[in-house]
Amino acid sequence: MTVSSPAPAAATAPDAAVGRGRLRLVAHQIRYEQLSFWRNPQAVIFTFLLPVLVVTVFGAVFGGDQKSDFYFGLSGMQYYTPTIAAVSVLGACYGQLAIVLSTRRQTGMLKRLRATPLPAWIYFTGLLAHCLLVGAIDIGLVIGVGTLYGVPLPAHWAGLALALVLGAASFCALGAGVASLVRSAESAPALVQFIQFPLVFISGSYFPVHADALNTIAGLLPVKPFNEALLAAFTGASGHGWRGLGVLAAWGVLGAVVAVRRFRWDPRPE
Repeated sequence: MTVSSPAPAAATAPDAAVGRGRLRLVAHQIRYEQLSFWRNPQAVIFTFLLPVLVVTVFGAVFGGDQKSDFYFGLSGMQYYTPTIAAVSVLGACYGQLAIVLSTRRQTGMLKRLRATPLPAWIYFTGLLAHCLLVGAIDIGLVIGVGTLYGVPLPAHWAGLALALVLGAASFCALGAGVASLVRSAESAPALVQFIQFPLVFISGSYFPVHADALNTIAGLLPVKPFNEALLAAFTGASGHGWRGLGVLAAWGVLGAVVAVRRFRWDPRPE
């Protein structure tokens, strides 16, 4: 007697239902993170107003379309618009995430969350998507202000989107890695800024760096490759901004490894 096998559609139906359920959980977690963020006026103002103020001040000081060798053949605002956009993404995806995770751990929120059925990967996927959305809004605001000072729109929108996704993922991984090393929420901002400020300055975010040795060192760190990727997307340069994205991705992998190995859900004992 021949025994017929079950229909493939019937076998895969439970898997499809599980997949849809996971997608709903991810969407719910993204919505939760967005609501938590937008209901905190201080976080919203600092996240979105600071980059706009910086690029506005730079526009008033360096406005005009006169190109200069000091800015590698660009005008001042053509250089600063993508680099300030990069700083805003760094702050949203690295700095804020490290501080938020440290605070939530110390207040016991992560411990309570870990006791729920919510998988850890869904929680962190929601955080990543939230940071990506915030970074995209930041870049849009900076681009809008830049156009008021005569900066052309990005030449490669696909390149800009790819750089944003890779940069957000890498910086979020680094933020989670740093949060796993922080002992208390009070020390998180100091440690975050201690790492972020030197990286921003040696990477040419606030002024071009023409020292070859310093550029070589900064090229091995995560911020300069991200700056170059956004500069390439804005100016239409081919190849120059993308060579360092492997470095950026490698730092993201390193941050993820540290986070996986060292991340704590429970508050550290006093």
